[in-house]
Amino acid sequence: MTSPPEFQPKRLMTRRLSIIFQIAALGTVAMCASAPTPLYRVYQQHWEFSPVMVTIVFSAYAISLLLALLTVGGLSDYIGRRPMIFSGLAISALALVMFIAADSVAMLIAARTVQGFAVGIAFGAIGAAMLDTDRAHGSLMNSVTPVTGTAIGTLFSGLLLTYAPMPTQLIYVVLLIASVLLAALVWWMPETGVKRPGALASLRPVVRVPHHARPALILVSPGIVALWALCGFYLSLMPGLLQLETGSNSPLLGGFAVSLLTFSGAAAMLLARPWPGITILIRSMSALIVGVFITLAGTSTQSIPLLLTGTVVAGFGFGAGFFGSVRLVVPLAQPHERAGLLSVILIVGYLAFSLPTIVAGLFVPRLGLPLTLYIYGAAVIVLAAISLIAAALSVRRAA
Repeated sequence: MTSPPEFQPKRLMTRRLSIIFQIAALGTVAMCASAPTPLYRVYQQHWEFSPVMVTIVFSAYAISLLLALLTVGGLSDYIGRRPMIFSGLAISALALVMFIAADSVAMLIAARTVQGFAVGIAFGAIGAAMLDTDRAHGSLMNSVTPVTGTAIGTLFSGLLLTYAPMPTQLIYVVLLIASVLLAALVWWMPETGVKRPGALASLRPVVRVPHHARPALILVSPGIVALWALCGFYLSLMPGLLQLETGSNSPLLGGFAVSLLTFSGAAAMLLARPWPGITILIRSMSALIVGVFITLAGTSTQSIPLLLTGTVVAGFGFGAGFFGSVRLVVPLAQPHERAGLLSVILIVGYLAFSLPTIVAGLFVPRLGLPLTLYIYGAAVIVLAAISLIAAALSVRRAA
């Protein structure tokens, strides 16, 4: 998995061009991952599968991504950044080809599984390269770029699906061209990693929580579950709910709602940078509770402006909440403990990203999509309230 000699260019990118390339690569991978979201309803109508199957297709991606993060996510520390970035982009391109050729729900599950693994590889390697290239802003770029890419991917997919030919294929063709081009450009990026032994041993997942970080992790865990469960619902079932509420078959509306959530989340990360971790947690959980409540009220009154307003407020809670949780917990660990602690946070987040949506999909045929959302939203509010109350009590004890 090293660059062939003929692929070694004589002139490499400058530092600024490297950062631009890394942002473009990470954003494109995130766009590829979110592009299927507006299409789920179309696939469901064409192939006549149930809402629970929609959530299974979605969850195959999340579980595969988590598996990649826990196994090959740190492999670039041993074999270099460029081979892993190239691998992530190449496997992502393979997944796009599978989407283009998909003619059944089984093919969708297979494509999403491959895509999830590709995203896990790419996120780990590109994120590490960003930190190598720009330590001052690398963490912020790692946080904002995927969320922004997710927003652009869903919106762009909805636009092409609504107004362009080849409605279930064109978005994948466009992203395939971009992915292949970026994969070719990888070898012009300076290698920022150092090769060292231990690559095989690094594939063993390391999951541990230092004793002194456990109280903080317990404090933020209900909020992390609430944040990612809400995001999972939006990316899998919200487009169907909006079509039901409006009576419109336009996929653009579902893509727009997801984009509002994620754009708002990216803006929240930028706004919350100067705040202490506990302050971010309190404000984000408050925003999440208010946002979900407004969203439920909009669903109940069939008011789309109210529902979308709630989405923006909840998106602020989503973006700031995860950013604040990581800031509050990870610095408590020693440098050699941080990877394992971050893995635990990712496990909690991505399990909440996938499993609750499957449960929701099981209840949709029995209860209907609106009632399922009320129950789901109530659970998110309760979990966020637990973290909010615990954070407020911790501030009071400290005072």
